[in-house]
Amino acid sequence: MGVLNLLLWGAGIALIAVGYLRARGPWQRYQALKEQDANVARYEAWRGGVRDDSKTGASVAMEMLRREARIGAAIAVVGIVLVFLGFLLR
Repeated sequence: MGVLNLLLWGAGIALIAVGYLRARGPWQRYQALKEQDANVARYEAWRGGVRDDSKTGASVAMEMLRREARIGAAIAVVGIVLVFLGFLLR
């Protein structure tokens, strides 16, 4: 086990933690907005109204939150790759 392995493991674990922490908040807010949007759609269907498919503030916010969560997940994936590289390199 060399210094390079330890550096890769440390950097990988750090990136996994940062990616998880960065993705967790936006993903939870995205799920809450998605649930509210589904409730509005059910209410409008029950009421008999026609729902407009144009962009709303909530749909724009959902896109932004989804993008932030994807960036956090990508950071975590890079961390996982670094950890595996730390095991593969000898």
